[in-house]
Amino acid sequence: MGKIIAIANQKGGVGKTTTAMNLAASLAVLEFKTLVIDADPQANTTSGLGHDPKAIDTSIYECMVDGTDVKDIILKTSIDHLELVPSHIDLVGAEVEMINMENREEKMKEVISSLKELYDFIIIDCSPSLGLLTINALTAANSVIIPVQCEYFALEGLGKLLNTIKIIQTRLNQDLEIEGILLTMYDVRLRLSNQVVDEVRLHFKNMVFDTIIPRNVRLSESPSFGLPVIAFDAEGKGSIAYLNLAGEIAQKNDLQKVIN
Repeated sequence: MGKIIAIANQKGGVGKTTTAMNLAASLAVLEFKTLVIDADPQANTTSGLGHDPKAIDTSIYECMVDGTDVKDIILKTSIDHLELVPSHIDLVGAEVEMINMENREEKMKEVISSLKELYDFIIIDCSPSLGLLTINALTAANSVIIPVQCEYFALEGLGKLLNTIKIIQTRLNQDLEIEGILLTMYDVRLRLSNQVVDEVRLHFKNMVFDTIIPRNVRLSESPSFGLPVIAFDAEGKGSIAYLNLAGEIAQKNDLQKVIN
């Protein structure tokens, strides 16, 4: 059974989509069969993996609202072992359309239940909010990764997200775990970055991944070419960081034997 990991933070600009597409690509490079689900109406993961959202006829939206079979809309990517369930701007309307649906918080869980046995990992890129789409992702997931940028206000809103996770654990998904807090946009030259790292590690201890994602130009550039960074700059700091993160997650889930 594949592990479903949501990448969530209601705060925008924390490296959430960057993490979703590059973690998924790194897991695929390590030969784990991986699916990334773009559950963000901005569809940046979709475009970042080489597909034009404007050309997408059927997305995760139709699966959640209209009952379209998710297996029919899975797209290939430029990376072996990595596939994509795309998003579209129409996903913005999904929250409104699902309001009166029965079990509205479990629509994504229903949609992807048939995929668990087909993949080693399913990565869900959540929208930057704590709305119904993110709640759906957290209800469907086995665990959640929380990206936190190494900047001022880094911990702002983190308490609210952790509280939402607790509510979901209580009411909707008692098996949901925190896979880890991921420090992103780290600049070794800045004292502030180092202070944020120290503060987050002090507060959250072993919940924080050892891997830290650096601020990196190639990491920022790669989506404009429709490529994850490992296909754009394989030996760069960004690629190495996400490969290390993938290895850390595989090891945490007792899958290190596949890497060796």
